[in-house]
Amino acid sequence: MQYPIIRFGVDLAKNSFSICGVDVHDKVVIRKTLRRDELLNFFVQAPPAVVAMESGSGAHHWARALQALGHDARIIDPRLVAPYRHQGHVGKNDSNDAEAICEAAGRPHMRFVPIKSAEQQALLVVHRLRASAVTDHTRTINQMRGLLAEFGIVVTQGADHFKRQWPSLRQQHAEALPALAWACLDELYTELLRLHGNPPIFRRARK
Repeated sequence: MQYPIIRFGVDLAKNSFSICGVDVHDKVVIRKTLRRDELLNFFVQAPPAVVAMESGSGAHHWARALQALGHDARIIDPRLVAPYRHQGHVGKNDSNDAEAICEAAGRPHMRFVPIKSAEQQALLVVHRLRASAVTDHTRTINQMRGLLAEFGIVVTQGADHFKRQWPSLRQQHAEALPALAWACLDELYTELLRLHGNPPIFRRARK
């Protein structure tokens, strides 16, 4: 007698996904590899079940799509899945990962990652872009300070101080650097002003 599948483990990838499904006795009854465009069609036909996957690129998107189909989608931190990879398998492979995810999801005290809405993910995009802009801003200033130091010009630390001091510094030392060096520094300063600005994407995100 074949029992219905109650839990799936899905190993997400870019183009193909490995699936492992178990029944009420935790017996593996299906192992399958699907193309990206076949995944949802497969789960449209599958009875409602727990569908687990590791957190990573695309996990929240797939979890939302599976929830919309009536499945109990769950996301697990990969570090919590690692202990369930069978010791008999050498290294990582997609089939082994799918089975480990399926097994981990069935543990009674397993911790799952909250599934983010599309709006929550959009806010994360903004925060990551902001953090990237701050990093680039600081790196550009440090680069300019380092290049000026090569010509004996020492600028006090501090981003705001550097930007305030730049016009007078540029004029005061105009003859101290070759034109080629100033041309490069002027380009960096233009980039610095762009990074220091308030890109429209950030303004829209606050509304």
